[in-house]
Order: sequence, then C-alpha cells, then structure tokens
Amino acid sequence: MRTRIKVCCIASTSEATIAIEYGADALGLVARMPSGPGPIADGAIAEVTAFVPPPVATFLLTAETTAEAIAAHIRVTHPTTVQVVSHIDPVESEKLAALEPHIRRVQVIHVEGPEALDLIPAYAPYVHAFLLDSGRPNAAVAELGGTGRAHDWAVSAAFVRATERPVFLAGGLSAANVADAIKQVRPYGLDLCSGVRTDGQLDPEKLAAFVLAVGHADAEFASACPTI
Repeated sequence: MRTRIKVCCIASTSEATIAIEYGADALGLVARMPSGPGPIADGAIAEVTAFVPPPVATFLLTAETTAEAIAAHIRVTHPTTVQVVSHIDPVESEKLAALEPHIRRVQVIHVEGPEALDLIPAYAPYVHAFLLDSGRPNAAVAELGGTGRAHDWAVSAAFVRATERPVFLAGGLSAANVADAIKQVRPYGLDLCSGVRTDGQLDPEKLAAFVLAVGHADAEFASACPTI
C-alpha cells in the first residue's frame, strides 16, 4: 500500500501548487490556534480550497470544540475534510457527523501515552480517520499540533493495529526519519509541516527529499512482503 502524504501549514495557492506538483495527496490549512505555526485567515483558507483540484484533499484544521461551531467553520472555508485538533466531547463528534455527513471527518489524537488508545471507541463511530500528533492539549497554553516533536511510535503502532480506521502519523517527521516511521507504525498516511519548511516557507528541496524517502520506504516494505 502506498503511504499517503499530507502537507500541512499551506499558506497560499502558490504553496498549494508546489505541494501538489511534488505529489501531495492532501493539504492542511491551519485556522486560528492557541499556539503553533501556520495559521491563516478563514478567507485565505477558502481561497486555497477553491483553487485545489481533485483528487487532492483539503483539510481544515479547526480548534473549535462544538459541532455547531465546527460546522459553521466548514461552511465558510469549504474544505473536503475537517481535522478536529482538540479532544472534543464524543457527543459533539456524533452531532457533527449528523450536521456535516458529506464532509470527511478526521479526529486528532495527541499521543502522550498508551491511554491514547482508550479514545478509539469514543470517536471511531463518528469519524473517517484518525491523526496521531504530539500536542499537549492540557498545557497552560494548549499545543494542538505543529510542535515538530515526535512522540512514542510504539504507541502509534499499537493504535494502528487497534483500529480499522485509517491513521495518519504526524509529529517531527522529516526525510531523515520517515523510513523508520513507516517501518514501525505502518500508517495510512503521513502529515508534516516544519519538516519541509525553511524559515517558515515551504521548501521544494526538502519536500522532494521527503517524497522520495517515502517512496523508497514503501518499495522496501513491498519487496519484503511475500506475494499471495
């Protein structure tokens, strides 16, 4: 299986063009957050979502925590997918599925320990995928993504094995470590921001190196698996 690549913190249509040219399957658009890199205004998000052609997916990263507020955010930005970055009440997740049944819904799980697996049954009935990140939602200033830190991939690997939902892996990924991440976790997709940026700008050379490393890792995994 080919590992999908989601390039996050896209700031403009020009960055979207670069990411698409280098093979991104999805683009992440960061709205207002309590901390972290890459937030842009809702109007800029809507401009990018209108520009991006299918089949590339556009992910709205929202810090809203109620179904009504998330739905309103979706309706002003028009993404194909909403990425809920807070550990919202599962009741709100259920409501969101009813309010926005045609939008793909991805729940972020911040991996601070093995207890992350306990959240699978709470959200799985209402989301299409999970994304494992390295935030600290209960910090004095909440970290909800974009930390540039890797978390415990052993927990992430156990999470992937424990759910039937696709799982994206985020947190501190780069061309230097992505092969190990794929080998250990076997995620459906990878999500990265700082690992392909220089001075805050999307860096085509770093992105090309990352995409190449993912391709090599996928090929190595495929060659190691016996055909049936």
